[in-house]
Amino acid sequence: MRGQVPGCTVHTPTTLIGALEILFAEKGAWRPLAGGTDLMVLFAAGVLPFSRFLNLWGLDELRGIETTSDSVSLGALTTYAEIRTHPLIAAELPNLVQSAWVTGAMAIQNRGTLAGNIANGSPAADTPPSLLAYGAEVQLQSLAGSRWVPYENFHTGYKQTVMLPEELITRIRVWRPKGDNFHFFRKVGTRKAQAISKVCLAAYARAEEGRVAEFRLGMGSVAPVPMRALTTEMLVQGQAIEELDGQFIAGAKLALMEDIRPIDDIRSTASYRRKVSANVLGQLLEEMVERFKRA
Repeated sequence: MRGQVPGCTVHTPTTLIGALEILFAEKGAWRPLAGGTDLMVLFAAGVLPFSRFLNLWGLDELRGIETTSDSVSLGALTTYAEIRTHPLIAAELPNLVQSAWVTGAMAIQNRGTLAGNIANGSPAADTPPSLLAYGAEVQLQSLAGSRWVPYENFHTGYKQTVMLPEELITRIRVWRPKGDNFHFFRKVGTRKAQAISKVCLAAYARAEEGRVAEFRLGMGSVAPVPMRALTTEMLVQGQAIEELDGQFIAGAKLALMEDIRPIDDIRSTASYRRKVSANVLGQLLEEMVERFKRA
């Protein structure tokens, strides 16, 4: 381990307001810290670019999963383990459960938080594609008040977000699916567990009167940020289920190539990512057609 503990300062506020006051008083000086699972990777490598941390782990205001007839609201400190074991999420938002299952080892799942996975800004993170597919919203709070941001607008560039230095993520809201719906999640990595994704894809669809009434496609590891494949979404949404044949799927794969911007890196190549993305999209659409035809 190359990090130097004496070189770091950690402050632990006892209330959310207290944390926000510190962030406002010294804008940009403090780095919020929750589960610390991403931070420890940088610390162990000796490349941690921060030295002053605001420990949020003890703030009960950032915990809890709340449900209404329309939505599920997850506190910023909700862990992957809590997502995995929540009965309503398992029943209605299976993509979130699957993405939590493939995030690191059990120790990571017990400690890592949903808001941390978002705020870290990695394009290869496992939960963002599912959140994009479900049309999630992120609540940002400062001393000036709170605002809800569509998650698809949260990331502005690699490791860059719309968050202001004095803001914290407090909750993540996902709308509960209605009607005849379909869910799909697939992570492609070097191995099934404890591997950073080469391609990650999540989709949500709803059928109505024999057509795809709603279709959202979230992608990871294929662009500088987690992204929605909007060109592909527009092609699929509104189509009659019966028309989603092999020829249509071939066209959808071409549309996906317009959406994604993969790169060559240590884990994979852009060419491989394009091929895998197209193949997984084909599997997704075939399974969706089969699912809706059985309804």
